[in-house]
Amino acid sequence: MKARIFIFISLFFFTFISASGKEPSGKIRVLVITGGHDYKKEQFNDMMKSLGEKISYRIEEFPAAFSMFLPENRDEYDVLVFYHMWQSITPEQAAAFADCIKQGKPLVALHHSICAFDEWPEYFNIIGGKYFHKPTEVGGKTYPACSYQHDLHFMVNIAGNKHPVTKGINDFEVFDETYKGYYVEPGVTPLLTTSEKTSEFLIGWTKIYGKARVVTIQSGHDVPTFENLNFRKILRQAIIWVNNTGK
Repeated sequence: MKARIFIFISLFFFTFISASGKEPSGKIRVLVITGGHDYKKEQFNDMMKSLGEKISYRIEEFPAAFSMFLPENRDEYDVLVFYHMWQSITPEQAAAFADCIKQGKPLVALHHSICAFDEWPEYFNIIGGKYFHKPTEVGGKTYPACSYQHDLHFMVNIAGNKHPVTKGINDFEVFDETYKGYYVEPGVTPLLTTSEKTSEFLIGWTKIYGKARVVTIQSGHDVPTFENLNFRKILRQAIIWVNNTGK
């Protein structure tokens, strides 16, 4: 009798896991989306692997990655991480993309992701900001084309050390690429700032889009940032927080 009960409980547990798409380990399953911009894949993967045993990841590249926003594929991951600079998108792809996040799929957007989808204004609303490659009007204001500067040492300042994304992190130096002149949505919650003159003041923020938490971090261009322990900690804590497992 006990053996039958044990078998029944075991079958129920594994059926539940299979139906829910969740890993029994309780890991946060991260889907990293790339495309439209080259990057150092080995070192980027090393950074993702360093985030700890509670975070697993897989990488999908645009345009194939658009399929991951479809309702039938959304249970395959828990958190989106954007590291793409893709531009082209159809109305059908845009609808599924926005709905996926609006319905509660959390997002961490890194670096050149704020340069993506120049002709899709809703993307600006999703991530709370936009780097412009040409003069663009947002909210009745025309923004000129933005600028960037490679290979700079500069300080990253913590805007609010009580936020779970930046908890336990003090101001730190990075060797990275800066962006100047980009749009930041009014009302976002500041996370990171800098006084570097070739950069906008606000370089990290969080917001809500629909039911989803979103964190956007402008830094993350190349290997020195991938290997920066403070950047890794911010990325890890951002993933945990948007997934709503952090406090």
